[in-house]
Amino acid sequence: MAFPGFLLLLFLSCSPPALSLYEDQVGLMDWHQQYIGKVKQAVFHTQKAGRKRVIVSTEENVIASLDLRRGEIFWRHVLGAYDAIDEIDIALGKYVITLSSEGSILRAWNLPDGQMVWESFLSGSRPSKSLLFIPTNLKVDKDNVIFVYGNGCLHAVSSIDGEVLWKELIAEGVEVQELVHPLGSDIIYAVGFDGSSQFVAYQINAKSGELLKHESATFPGGFAGKISSVSSNSFLVSDATHSVLVLISVKDGGISFQQTYISDLVPDFSGTAVVLPTKLTGIFALKITEFVTFVKVIDEGKLEVVDQVDNGAAVSDAVAFSEGQEAFAFIQHEENKIQLTVKHGLEWSSDLLKESIEMDCQRGLVHKVFINNYVRTDRTYGFRALIVMEDHSLLLVQQGVIVWSREDGLASVIDVTTSELPIEKQGVSVAKVEQNLFEWLKGHMLKLKGTLMLASPDEVAEIQRIRLQSSEKSKMTRDHNGFRKLLIVLTRAGKLFALHTGDGRVVWSLLLHTLRKTEQCNSPGGLKLYQWQVPHHHALDENPSVLVLGRCGHSLDANGVLSVVDTYTGKELSSVGASHSIVQVIPLPFTDSTEQRLHLLIDAEQHAHLIPRTREAVSIVQREFGNIYWYSVEADNGIIRGHVLKDDCDLEESDGYCFNTRGLWSIVFPSESEKIITTMRRKSNEVVHTQAKAMSEQDVMYKYVSKNLLFVANVAPKARGDIGLVTPEESWLVVYLIDTVSGRILHRMTHHGAQGPVHVVFSENWVVYHYFNLKAHRYEMSVIEIYDQSRADNKDVWKLVLGKHNLTSPISSYSRPEVITKSQTYFFTHTVKSIAVTSTAKGITSKQLLIGTIGDQVMALDKRFLDPRRTVNPTQAEKEEGIIPLTDSLPIMPQSYVTHTLKVEGLRGIVTSPAKLESTTLIFAYGVDLFFTRMAPSKTYDSLTEDFSYALLLLTIVVLLVAIVATWILSERKELQDKWG
Repeated sequence: MAFPGFLLLLFLSCSPPALSLYEDQVGLMDWHQQYIGKVKQAVFHTQKAGRKRVIVSTEENVIASLDLRRGEIFWRHVLGAYDAIDEIDIALGKYVITLSSEGSILRAWNLPDGQMVWESFLSGSRPSKSLLFIPTNLKVDKDNVIFVYGNGCLHAVSSIDGEVLWKELIAEGVEVQELVHPLGSDIIYAVGFDGSSQFVAYQINAKSGELLKHESATFPGGFAGKISSVSSNSFLVSDATHSVLVLISVKDGGISFQQTYISDLVPDFSGTAVVLPTKLTGIFALKITEFVTFVKVIDEGKLEVVDQVDNGAAVSDAVAFSEGQEAFAFIQHEENKIQLTVKHGLEWSSDLLKESIEMDCQRGLVHKVFINNYVRTDRTYGFRALIVMEDHSLLLVQQGVIVWSREDGLASVIDVTTSELPIEKQGVSVAKVEQNLFEWLKGHMLKLKGTLMLASPDEVAEIQRIRLQSSEKSKMTRDHNGFRKLLIVLTRAGKLFALHTGDGRVVWSLLLHTLRKTEQCNSPGGLKLYQWQVPHHHALDENPSVLVLGRCGHSLDANGVLSVVDTYTGKELSSVGASHSIVQVIPLPFTDSTEQRLHLLIDAEQHAHLIPRTREAVSIVQREFGNIYWYSVEADNGIIRGHVLKDDCDLEESDGYCFNTRGLWSIVFPSESEKIITTMRRKSNEVVHTQAKAMSEQDVMYKYVSKNLLFVANVAPKARGDIGLVTPEESWLVVYLIDTVSGRILHRMTHHGAQGPVHVVFSENWVVYHYFNLKAHRYEMSVIEIYDQSRADNKDVWKLVLGKHNLTSPISSYSRPEVITKSQTYFFTHTVKSIAVTSTAKGITSKQLLIGTIGDQVMALDKRFLDPRRTVNPTQAEKEEGIIPLTDSLPIMPQSYVTHTLKVEGLRGIVTSPAKLESTTLIFAYGVDLFFTRMAPSKTYDSLTEDFSYALLLLTIVVLLVAIVATWILSERKELQDKWG
C-alpha cells in the first residue's frame, strides 16, 4: 500500500499551487521598478567616511537618499499628492529636515535609514510662501535651531525633538522672501515685500523671538520676482518692468535703494530678465533669453558684468569648498555634448573645473545642476555634478564621465498603450536545447530538488538564476501565448518609452520635439496616446504606430500638437502643430487601406477635423456620415451633449478635412442639486464572448451590451469637497446610465448620505463604483447590471425556424430599449485609488476587479462577489450556478493581492491587456513605481505553467512503467503458481 501512495504523492507534486508563489517563482512573471521623479532640490552628505549620499526631493513629493557611487536608493518616502515638499536640508549632520504642506509640517528623518525621528505641525494665520533656514553656528541652550517661515508666521524649532521654541506673527500683507543670519550674531533678519512696492526688514532675536526692529521703505517702480541675497545685508531684485535691477542695502542707517538699468550692463538687451538665485556672495546671474550674464557687486553698490555665456541651460547654487571660499557651476550645450564649468566666486579669471561630457540627445536640455566638492588623492579639490535633464532623468557626472544615470521620468507616466512585437521570421523554437549534457542534468536535478522542497537557500537562488537565464520572456519577438509585448508609456516630460513586458527594460525612448518648449509652443504637455496603425499578421512590411496628442498650454483653447511614432523603432514618423485647439479626440471604428485608424479632433468652436488628412479617409467618413455620434461633458456647467457631423466647414481656411457639427441632444442637471464628478464608458475594444447569461432554473437573460452607454455620477454641490465636511443629510450621490446616441436616460439611482470621490469601472453590461457612505462611516461598492428585456422570448425555437425571431430584426439606438436593471450594494473596507477590470482575448474567462488600494497595492476581487443576485440563502439551483451567499461586506484575502508584498508607491492607474492565451491577462500598474505581472482569473486551464517540471513528469512516467512491468511479472508468476497448485 505504501508504494501506490508514494506514486500518488509524486504525481500530485507536478501541479503547482494556485493561490501563492514559491520563493523561487518571484520575478518570473512580474517585475517591479522603483523611481523618485524629477529632482527639484538636492543636498549632499559626503563629509564623513562611509556611505556617501545625496538627499533629494522631487516633484512627485518623494524624499530619497541616493548612493553617490551607483545611484541606488538607500531609502525613500512618498509623502503623497496632498503633502507637497517645500524645502529640505540636513541638521546636526544626522537628520534630514523636510518642510511640506506650504510650511505646515516639519519633519526630521534619520539620515542613515530614513526613519522618522519627530514631526511638528506649525500653525499660522494665512497662506504664505514657506522658507526653511538652518544656521550652522547658532545654538539656543546647546540646541541647534531650525527657522521656518510659513502661514504668515516665523517659527524657531528645536532640531532635537521638534519642539516649537518661539513663534513670531508677521504682519498681514507682508511676504517674507529671505531669512539671513549674519555670522556670529544672535539676530535673524527676515526681509520681504509688503504689497508690490514696499520693502520690509525685521530684526528678531534668534534666542527669544523678540522683535528688535522693523524697517520699511517704498520703491516707486515696484518689485517683481524673488529677492536674491548678495551678502548678509544686501539684496537684489528687479523692478516691475523687469528692465531695472534694484540693489537693496539694509544697514543701521536704514534701507537704501540703488538702481541700475539692465541696458547699461547689457547693451543689446531686449525683452525681460530674470535673476537666478545662485546664493553666491557678491555675484549673481541674470538670464536674458538665451544668454546668462554674471554680474559682480563692487564697491558702493555698483554692478559690473564679469562674464556672459550663451546656451546657458542651468546655474548651480554656491558651495563652500574651503575656508571662506565658494564655487558654483554652470552648463552650456554644444550639439551632442554639454560643457560643465566650475568657477571660483572670487577669482573669476580661472576655472576650477571645465569638462565636456557626451550626452544623449534624447535627454533634452539641462534643467538643474547641483555640485559637490571632494578632495582628490593629490589633496586638490575636485567637483561632482548632479544634473537633472529635460526628460526628468538624473545623472551624476564626475571627472568628465557619467558615473550613473536614472530614468526617473518614468515616475510621471500619464498614459499607457500596448504594441505587439515583430514576428520571428525564422520561427520560434519550442524549447531551448542545452549544449552541455552535464549542465542539463544538473539543472533538472536542481529543479527536482526544488519541487520536492529539498533544495538549500543557495540552490533555490541557483534555480531562479537558471530559470531567468533559460527564459525566453525577454526576446524581441512575439510568442505564441502573447505574453511578450511592448508597453508604450507617455510621461509628463513629453517623452515616450517602450518597455518590454518580459523584464521591464527600456527598449527605446524618444523625447518628442512637438512636446518640447519652443517660441511657438510655450508650455507644451502630453495628453493622450491612441492606436494609430495596427497592421494585421499578413502585413509584415508595416510596423505598428501610435498617435501622441499634446497641447501648447493648459487651457482647452490652446493649439494642439500631434506626433506619430513607430513602436518598433521609436522613430517619429510625422509631426504637426495643429492650427486649432483640440478639446476632444474621437477614435472612429474605421481604418483606411493602410490600416491607419481614423480620428476626429474636436476644437473649441465644435469643428471636427479629420486625421489622417487623406482623400481616402474623407471618402470613408462621407460614406459613414450618418453613423458617427459622440458626446461631450461640461462638468462645471452640469451639461452632457450629443453631437453629429453636419457638413463641410465654412471656414476661410477650410481644406476639405474639416466638418461642422450640430447638437443632437443635451441633458442639463440642476446645478442647485447635482454636480458631475465622474463619467465612464466601456472600452471600445472590449470583447464580449456571449450576450446570453444562463440563470437558475434553465432561464436565460440577455446582456444589454452597447458601446454607446455612458455612466454618470453626480453629487450634491456641498459634497464635492473632502469627506467629513458635510452631514449625511446634505449629501447624496446620483448615478445615471445614458445612451449617448439618443440621450435617453436608461437608469437612475440615488444613494442618500453618500459622497465622492467615485471610482468606477464599466465592462460588458455591468458597472461597479466605489464611494463613501456618510451614514455608515464606511466605504461602499455598488454594482448595476443591465439586461435587454426585448429578447426575453428568444427561447421560442419555432419563431427562429419561421424567421419571426426578434434577433433577426435590426437594432437601432433610436428604438426605445426594454431594459431591466439589477443592483446591489456592499461595504468595502479599503479606500480606493483606481479600479480596472481584467480583459482576455475572447472574453470567456471570468472577470476580476483590480483595485488599487490606499496602501498602494493592487488586489484582485472576483466579480462573483459583486453579483446583484446574491441572497442570504441561495437555492440549490443558484448554488449550482455559482451564486455566493450574501454578506454585507466584500471579502479581502491576503492571497488576492496581485502585487504580493510589494507597493506601487504613488499608484495612479492600472492598465490591463489581453494575451493570446485566453486564460491570461496582462496587468500594468503605474505611479512613482512601475509594476507588471500576468494573472489567470480562472487559473491556467488552457496551458501548463512555465515552472511545470517536465523532468519530474518524465520520472513519474518511468516509475509508473517500471511499476506496471513489475506488477505484470508478479501477476504472471502468481498465476503460474496457482495453476501448479
